Amino acid sequence: MVTLIIDCYTDEPAGLGVPPYLGTYPRYLAGHLREQGEDSIYLTIDDLRLWRYYGGKIKDPKPHESTNIRVYNLTHQDVPALLAIADRIVVNLGVHTPGKYLSAIPGTLHEINEILKDVDAEKILTGPAFFGTALEGGKIAEREDLSQFKEVKLMKFSFDEIKRLSIAGASVLGQIPDMRIIEIETARGCSRAIGCAFCTEPIKSKFEYREAKDVISEVKAFYDLGARYFRLGKQACFYSYPHCQEVLKGIRDACPDIEVLHIDNVDPVMVNTSRGERITQDIVKYCTEGNIAAFGVESFDQAVIDANHLNTTPERTYNAIKIINKYGADRGPNGLPKFLPGINILFGLKDESRRTHELNMQWLQKILDDNLMLRRINIRQVNVFPGTKLAEMGGIKFLKRNKSYYFRWRRDIREKIDMPNFKRVVPIGHILKDIYTETYDGKLTFGRHIGSYPIIVGIPGRLLLKKLVDVKVTAHMLRSITAEAISQPRDIKLHEYTPLEVSLASS
Repeated sequence: MVTLIIDCYTDEPAGLGVPPYLGTYPRYLAGHLREQGEDSIYLTIDDLRLWRYYGGKIKDPKPHESTNIRVYNLTHQDVPALLAIADRIVVNLGVHTPGKYLSAIPGTLHEINEILKDVDAEKILTGPAFFGTALEGGKIAEREDLSQFKEVKLMKFSFDEIKRLSIAGASVLGQIPDMRIIEIETARGCSRAIGCAFCTEPIKSKFEYREAKDVISEVKAFYDLGARYFRLGKQACFYSYPHCQEVLKGIRDACPDIEVLHIDNVDPVMVNTSRGERITQDIVKYCTEGNIAAFGVESFDQAVIDANHLNTTPERTYNAIKIINKYGADRGPNGLPKFLPGINILFGLKDESRRTHELNMQWLQKILDDNLMLRRINIRQVNVFPGTKLAEMGGIKFLKRNKSYYFRWRRDIREKIDMPNFKRVVPIGHILKDIYTETYDGKLTFGRHIGSYPIIVGIPGRLLLKKLVDVKVTAHMLRSITAEAISQPRDIKLHEYTPLEVSLASS
């Protein structure tokens, strides 16, 4: 039995699997198949696009052209040969929190339907798309005929199973030739009795967490394969995890040469405790700089907070920002602060009004005026998925009510808050080390640090891609900076690339 795992990439409230991240779904699935005595071959949606739409030929962009990120994340395997021998194709797909991606474009249901319609194999669809998927903010879930799939299922494994599958499935990394940040799951579901109205996490799972030793063992398995970049990101709130220090210290002890160790989601309420302060100090101690506590604030309007069961108040959010700045504002070797908060703002929720934007601006301005730093502000329009409380309350009608104001409100935050905050975090003349060069846009090279929510850096000239370079900041844009290269490009540490298709095809 030859099974192809097609990774169309995933992005959820808790969990990121869009390159340069490698998500959990294809790894667990590969581990499950291995336990059943089956090998699997990992392919990306980029591999299929290159075969289906570009004749299998990779074209380097001309000096005036941009990098084609539709076919950037290739495994370089023989797609026609693999499709010809495949008995089963499992598609991993689903975006619940869409964003803009520098070097990848997640696949859609429509796209994968078109690509696979003439392929003769048993087909299964899995991943977050089981609950719906939408590639753009402010949209309802994509609707598509899925009749060509024999099954549409979540393929959910228990944590008792995952302690084995996560290690058995680590071999997927060896089929990927490029750098990947390994997304590590520590918990699932939401620890709050009533989750946020828009969020899909509570409908996927009840709250439970993994044992520390199992998390450490998984990281060590990837480390032994050459992986050096990790994020403890697949959970609703890292601070709610009962084994924070044990896991952070254990990873550091087991993997001394780790290059990046970051976290992701944090509930500001959990920071506002004595335990929260200790966790903050441990994160600063054991993690690497550029780290972010992503706060799902969504709104500073108490009316919106109450109507949508949001997880924090403006006062608690502000105090959590102060605590993380207190311990994390010092800079690390690459030039970034060690640990800063990030804020998510979400438009289109129940009871949103013009007053909502006024309150958002007031609180963001207070943060700025009090000399506190935010590492980033994410702003998007809500997506409404079946089964969420927002869908039950009326869903898309709340989004439509103020949709005409969205871009004006977003630009207000970008110009009046983001820009001055940005200048504080990375001032002109500041040196940033180890920028990973990823794509071209005409005569510019775009790069960023390896890690969580990195700042996009535009560098004049076409530098070698997939290298590390040091830069000096020269100017600020609304969502990025420009900088000049001050070092020669150098290689990054990569895992071993060992594609499997030859041995499987001949077996």
